[in-house]
This record gives sequence, structure tokens and C-alpha cells, in this order.
Amino acid sequence: MRLGSLIGTNSETAITGFAIDHRKVARGCVFGAFQGATVNGEDFIADAVANGAVAVVARPEARVEGAVHIAAEEPRRRFARLAAQFYGPFPQTTVAITGTNGKTSTAELTRQLWQLAGHPSASIGTLGVTTAQGQVSTGLTTPDIVTFLSNMAGLEREGVTHASFEASSHGLAQYRTEGLPVSAAAFTNLSRDHLDYHETMEAYFAAKLRLFTEVVDARGSVVVWADDARSADVAAAARARGLDVLSVGAAGETLRLLDREPTHLGQTLAVEAAGRTYTVKLPLIGAYQAANGLVAAGLVIATGADVAGTLANLARVVPVRGRLERVALSKAGAPIYVDYAHTSDAIAAACDALRPHTSGRLHIVFGAGGDRDRGKRVPMGQVAEEKADCLYLTDDNPRSEDPAAIRAEILKGAPNAQEIGDRRAAIAAAVAAAAAEDVVLIAGKGHEQGQIVADRVLPFDDVAVAREVAA
Repeated sequence: MRLGSLIGTNSETAITGFAIDHRKVARGCVFGAFQGATVNGEDFIADAVANGAVAVVARPEARVEGAVHIAAEEPRRRFARLAAQFYGPFPQTTVAITGTNGKTSTAELTRQLWQLAGHPSASIGTLGVTTAQGQVSTGLTTPDIVTFLSNMAGLEREGVTHASFEASSHGLAQYRTEGLPVSAAAFTNLSRDHLDYHETMEAYFAAKLRLFTEVVDARGSVVVWADDARSADVAAAARARGLDVLSVGAAGETLRLLDREPTHLGQTLAVEAAGRTYTVKLPLIGAYQAANGLVAAGLVIATGADVAGTLANLARVVPVRGRLERVALSKAGAPIYVDYAHTSDAIAAACDALRPHTSGRLHIVFGAGGDRDRGKRVPMGQVAEEKADCLYLTDDNPRSEDPAAIRAEILKGAPNAQEIGDRRAAIAAAVAAAAAEDVVLIAGKGHEQGQIVADRVLPFDDVAVAREVAA
């Protein structure tokens, strides 16, 4: 591709790629120089040009010498749209999911439902890039725009026709989901998270709302979980753009949840659609997994699938890694579950999901991450104390913070918790204490394979540890 065809000039300079890290610039690259929270990419423009950048996307006032200056008031957005022209084509059908909780499960369940309907499919998000053939980690819920677009283009070259992706608030605020066509988008819910970055709930919600007001195609569709307090705002914003809105849930109109009955390893749903009632045997436990499944079904229906077939296929989905995943039985026979819950709402939802399956006591192992929103720590402790019977307070990913100080904050909300800083020891204590009629929930890290302590990532997998201590 020539630079001129990209930006509408006569330049015959060949473009070889895009980069947002000056160290990854090769000859012929377009460099994106963005201002970040701690690093200003404009400080590295000269280095990028020295490394071979032929064009730089930056603010009009940035100083660019030796390369074409592509000036933009919002350089992240301009860079994303230019990069999309270079990396495309992409899978013919793509959908995005945003919300505080449920993004990962909804994206992966959407992929599974498409795959069951015969479409080669993929999902991108917290679990990495997932296809029917396997999974590759990317390290972020929403990867950087170059990684995201190149991954999407690579999937298309491999024959993937349908792709779902998680649109995090950070990713939306930083234009990391731009450029490619988005056929439909979904909103799951909103609760407190990431206020270390967004500062206020309104700013947090505004970042997520961008998915519906700016990112999804002008002729696209929006699926909302109707039972969340902010869903009406999302639906109103979508309708203001002329988008089709599909609502699901107890208050939904497209897929109305009439009844939900827990079973031994799942639940039976009664769902009304277009005047007909369907019985859905969902092999996932918990109200929030029912919500994720129905939002995923809504996305699949919004992109052309039939209602009956999609709801029938919900009976064939498999659990998502680290999302209320039953991983082992203790020596006493207590089931052990691992879940990614790391907000007060998510902890409540996970405990509520497990309570109908608990005839004895519910044990929870949990903590909170460092260098993140401190305001959610006390509420997390309060909810854990309210919802569970036996609490084991431990370290999550303390990062640069003092782990004991994090635990002390949580203890203000959960004064009756047993404090065991070592995560392996906490898991072992919970598993050893659980009787046959009890259930153990290990919350916070889900699928993660490491624990971040200071500047190190130590190997740690809740699933593997649970199986080891239960053996």
C-alpha cells in the first residue's frame, strides 16, 4: 500500500506496517504518537523517524521532522482508521460486547453459538484469541489497536467469518476497537470498577457508551440486558442513531426470561420470543450465566441466526475457563469452583449462583488487586461477608502495593474473614475445611496463569492449585 492512497495525496512511499511503540518501528512504518497517562508518545517521534517511520500520526502541535505529519485532534482515532485500511479485510461479521461483568463469557458463548450454527468463528478478549482450534493469549482484555487489527485480519485469512470481541472501557476510551465494521454490539451491565482510571461512574459509563454512539455500524444492531439500571440509557442512545435494539432478560422484549430453575450442573430457562415459549437447558450455573447466554443468543440472532436454532444450541455450550468453572472435588467431596469475580457485584453474583447448589456452607477465597480502584475493596469485603459463610482473605495481584495494606482495607468490610496472605495456603485452608455438603469458591483471578507481585509475575494458576490441594 502507498502512503498517498492511504491519506489522499500523491505520495508513492510504500507503507510496510503500523506501530505505536517506537522500538517496533521498521522502515516504511506509520508511527502513532499518543499522549498517555504516564508516557507521551510525542517524545519518541524523532526515534521513530530514525528507525524508519515514513509518517507520524500526532496532534497538530506535535513536532515532526523527516516524515509526513498526519495531524489529527484525536490521533488515536485517526491512526486506528488508517491502520484498518492497511490491515483489512476482516471477518465479514464482527460483534462487540461491553459492560463491567460478563464480557468474556458473552464473547466466548457468542463464538460457540456461531460455531454450532456452522460458522467458523473466533473471540478476542481477556482469554486471548479463541477459535475452535485453540487459544492464544494477548495479555489484555482489549489489546492495542495494531495487535487487534492484525489479529482480526489474520483470522479472516484463516477462514474465520464471524468474530466477537470484548470492548473494555479502557479500549473504548483509547480508540483500540476502531476501524473495522461492527455489525452488532451488546451491553451487559454496569457497576463500580476502574475508577482509578475513569475517576467517576459517569465517565466510566460514557466510555462504554461510545461503543453504541460511535463504533457500531450505522445500520447495526444493539443487544441490551434489559434488567440493568443503565440499559435504558444504552437503548435510548442506540435508538437515537436509528439502530435496531434487541432487549433480553426478565424485562426484555426480544428474549424475555420467564423462569429460571437451577439443576444439578446447570439450569432450565423458560424464554419467550415472538409469542412462543422455549425451554432452554443451559449447562451453566447461576443467574449471571443465564444473562450472558441470553445476551450471546441475542447477538447471534441480531447477526442473522434463527431464534429456535440459537436457543436450542444454548444446551450445547461449554463453560468458559475461569468463569464459575468447576475444577475439582475436595477429599471430602466438596465441589471447588474458580471464578474471575473481582468486583463486589461479581462476587455477589458468583455466590448467588452457587448458593442453590450448597446444602452446607459456602467458602470463599478472595482478595483485591493492587494499583487499582481502592474504593471497591471495602464493598467487596462486605458482600463476601454477606453472601458466604466462611471467608479466606488472601492476596490477588498486589502489584506495587503492600499486600498487607490491601488486606487491611478489605478487612474493614469483612472483619470475620480469616486472613491468609499466601494464596496457595488460603486455597488449601478452604479446601481442607469444606465438608461434603459445602462448596468452595476461589474468586478473583479466574483464568490467569500468574500472580503479579511488585515487578514480577510469579507462576500461579488457581485451577491448578485447587486440583493439587484437593488431590
